[in-house]
Amino acid sequence: MDGVRLHRLGKRLIDLSREVTTQAGDASLTPAEIAVIEDALKHPGSPVTDITARTGFAQSHVSESVARLKERGLVETEQDPADRRRTRIRLSGVARQAVLERAGRDADDVITQAIPERADRVTELLDELADLLL
Repeated sequence: MDGVRLHRLGKRLIDLSREVTTQAGDASLTPAEIAVIEDALKHPGSPVTDITARTGFAQSHVSESVARLKERGLVETEQDPADRRRTRIRLSGVARQAVLERAGRDADDVITQAIPERADRVTELLDELADLLL
């Protein structure tokens, strides 16, 4: 498999995973907000500068996203006691629960819609691939 094909496969898997984890009625988030939430989940209590470095978004964009997420009750902020100029970010309980619920959604229906004639085999292969790579 060449790099382009691997990239296309990765993009297709990301698209399918978005279908699984996003349903009608779910909160609409920008790509930067999603990146901030994912980073805060993996690195609770991180300052904005660290989130900026890991996500690749500009600091102003991350700061704006944090402000919007805070208004919606999805993240909580606190001043860093060691350096009061820095703000530390963590997910709120509501956001953490929503992430866990979304992550737990079953992908079978989305895979069946995408590849109806081979859905069982595709699911089997994806499970095997996940076991090998993750």
